[in-house]
Amino acid sequence: MTTRIQQGADTRDRIIDAAVEAFTELGFRGASTRDIARRADTNQGLITYHFGAKDDLWRAAADRIFGILVASLGERFAAQPSDDPRERSREAIRTFVRFAAAHTEFFRLMVDEGKNASERMEWLVDTHIRPRFNEFFDANTAGVIGIDEALIPHAYYVIAGAGSLIFAVAPECRRLTGLDPQTKQAIETHAEFVARLLVP
Repeated sequence: MTTRIQQGADTRDRIIDAAVEAFTELGFRGASTRDIARRADTNQGLITYHFGAKDDLWRAAADRIFGILVASLGERFAAQPSDDPRERSREAIRTFVRFAAAHTEFFRLMVDEGKNASERMEWLVDTHIRPRFNEFFDANTAGVIGIDEALIPHAYYVIAGAGSLIFAVAPECRRLTGLDPQTKQAIETHAEFVARLLVP
């Protein structure tokens, strides 16, 4: 028998999943709590009860997306440790590409919020993006991947774009090239291509 606590947690999870979908499809301004409640098959009052303001719900949605990314990276490294720093960098890139293929909402969220000088963008950078940036581009990474330290910002955006764009615009890719980037083979080919391109 489901308890009230479990029902509340399930409702909260459904709301967050619906918020991720709505915010990444429509942006923060375009998504309404009414639409999110409809997608979550719940009432709008429960959004206020669980999250308060729309900003707080948006932050919970961002936490969900980045939580999945962090878990993916952690699981991958635990499963396939390597003593070779170049191979560890390649594997981090491959893992990111696989994550981007499975979670196209990530790229849409990053683009939608990254283009605005807003409090939400600052929170996203300080809470989630900077820690991931610092983990990947630690003191040794520039030397490992063979780039000048001054080029690290460029390398970061190359990885973010090269790893994500093909999946975010999959319908365009299919129309333009005939390749379905969402097939397992295409994802693995892209992951290896991006990893070897950036860390030869």
